[in-house]
Amino acid sequence: MTTMTDTSARFREFKMPDVGEGLTEAEILKWYVQPGDTVTDGQVVCEVETAKAAVELPIPFDGVVHELRFPEGTTVDVGEVIIAVDVAPGSGDAPAQAEPVQEAVPEPEAEEAPKGRQPVLVGYGVAESSTKRRARKGVAVPGPAAAAVQAELNGLAAEPAPAPVSEGRPLAKPPVRKLAKDLGIDLATVTPTGEGGVITREDVHAAAAPARPAAPVQPAPAVEPAPAAPEETAVFVQGARETRVPVKGVRKAIAQAMVGSAFTAPHVTEFVTVDVTRTMKLVAELKEDKEMAGVRVNPLLIIAKALLVAIKRNPDVNASWDEAAQEIVQKHYVNLGIAAATPRGLIVPNIKDAHEKTLPQLAEALGELVSTAREGRTSPAAMAGGTVTITNVGVFGVDTGTPILNPGESAILAVGAIKLQPWVHKGKVKPRQVTTLALSFDHRLVDGELGSKVLADVAAILEQPKRLITWA
Repeated sequence: MTTMTDTSARFREFKMPDVGEGLTEAEILKWYVQPGDTVTDGQVVCEVETAKAAVELPIPFDGVVHELRFPEGTTVDVGEVIIAVDVAPGSGDAPAQAEPVQEAVPEPEAEEAPKGRQPVLVGYGVAESSTKRRARKGVAVPGPAAAAVQAELNGLAAEPAPAPVSEGRPLAKPPVRKLAKDLGIDLATVTPTGEGGVITREDVHAAAAPARPAAPVQPAPAVEPAPAAPEETAVFVQGARETRVPVKGVRKAIAQAMVGSAFTAPHVTEFVTVDVTRTMKLVAELKEDKEMAGVRVNPLLIIAKALLVAIKRNPDVNASWDEAAQEIVQKHYVNLGIAAATPRGLIVPNIKDAHEKTLPQLAEALGELVSTAREGRTSPAAMAGGTVTITNVGVFGVDTGTPILNPGESAILAVGAIKLQPWVHKGKVKPRQVTTLALSFDHRLVDGELGSKVLADVAAILEQPKRLITWA
């Protein structure tokens, strides 16, 4: 007979790790495994989205997946158990099925990790809390429908199971429950059509529709449940005057960072309009240069190089303010941030040690940064440690703006749209390529003179790109 200790020792629990920079929560985007799958040390089991990026999580031990604790689309606190694994399958009977409950089932305590070699995971090994984890509602499901409902909650396929007799709380996913609440529908009155007796969104809409004449009842094939909307998706109600979208993930981080920056660092923004016709000619020439073959050449490349040269000429602008120590920290390196609009929101990855890169190397780094950001694969490390940032609002047809500093940085350069405009050139009005630059800086450590010199140097290089040679 297997004792409780032996049974519990079979199961290892993997907690949501801190994947970088002290983040407190992450959203489960996708599970790559399901209960019953065999996993090995280092195998990626899920993808999560933090406030900064999407990250794949490998599991640090071998075994068979016993349980997925959260469905896709759920935001989970760092340190919470997300998956349980049977590390000794076949060694004994599995724990008995939990008794049906109406409200909550307390989670089993995590087993202390064995000593010895542990696979290296970013942030793995969060300290145990002295308090018990909070219970969650609707985890255990009574009767033979348990496996089917658990699989559906995890977004996984399950074998069709007969609908059980309704007992206690109706079975439905969290988004479906919210939809029913918004429509004023009592789930106890809704007839489920999903596998395992689960109420689907269609069932709720059907219950909310006006009554229709009864039709002859005919056996219907099993209906595949419609995919539930992730938690961040707005729930649209027909005829509603408002739609509410939960603030989470990258959007939540952006809001917190911008508010903190705007009300902590005293911002000053200066503007300059500059003729960049010669820069555009240089871009065209570089595209034909054999040494630049295979890399993307655009005006942003020259603007980035111009800012790096301006920082070299005015190194005091590349600094940060240490409020706790009341010190200005001067940086002898430049991690150049590039603000990128992605499907997940605005992120600012940076090019490490950009000041040391040649023009072809800078072009390659810019290309990798942009492509990685668009694919949603930017890591938290790639967004840490920036010193100055460029935001190219010109790609949206905007002339310029007053950018807010990236937290911890001293300056940010906004680049407006490059347009053909009438311009006085050599005493005559001619059509020239013109843009407007805006430099915001932290006035605690960058005074007006220093900020003006940096902006003027960038403008001078873009007007006469040959200064890249004489000033670099």
